[in-house]
Amino acid sequence: MSDKFVIMFVCTGNTCRSPMAEAALRMLLEKERPGITEVISSGIAGAIGFPATKFAAEAARIWDCDLSDHESQPLTEELIDQSDLILALAPTHHVATVQMKPEATPRTFLFKNFPDARPDGEAVEDPIGQPLDMYNRTFLEIGEYLGKFLPEIVKRIDEKTNAG
Repeated sequence: MSDKFVIMFVCTGNTCRSPMAEAALRMLLEKERPGITEVISSGIAGAIGFPATKFAAEAARIWDCDLSDHESQPLTEELIDQSDLILALAPTHHVATVQMKPEATPRTFLFKNFPDARPDGEAVEDPIGQPLDMYNRTFLEIGEYLGKFLPEIVKRIDEKTNAG
């Protein structure tokens, strides 16, 4: 694992939800814990090198998050291995992650359940193919949960970086 605390978001295609979550958390952590974290994303059915969707980039831009350099990537064992915390945006993403790498189970969470380890529950709805308004709602929902979870995420970062 990296000397930085690595957080990975997992969705389906890695062009909407997980890139928006990645950008939002990166922005929050640059203020809270600058230089000691890395936020990445991947998709269980992600292809290599696709940009974030136009509406995902637009919804993120409203909140000063930049997705212009985003390139999609598939979920891999290597990405799982390098991640200290994995946040799956739907139950199917959680299942796919722990099936690929069962030893990642203790650090894999369903996003809306975090820090509760229950793998079943409510997904962040996929806005793919929807109008911009749906992407805006999705980004706001992700941001709301990140705001709620930020103290626990920061606590985990501090535990690793202070132990190292």
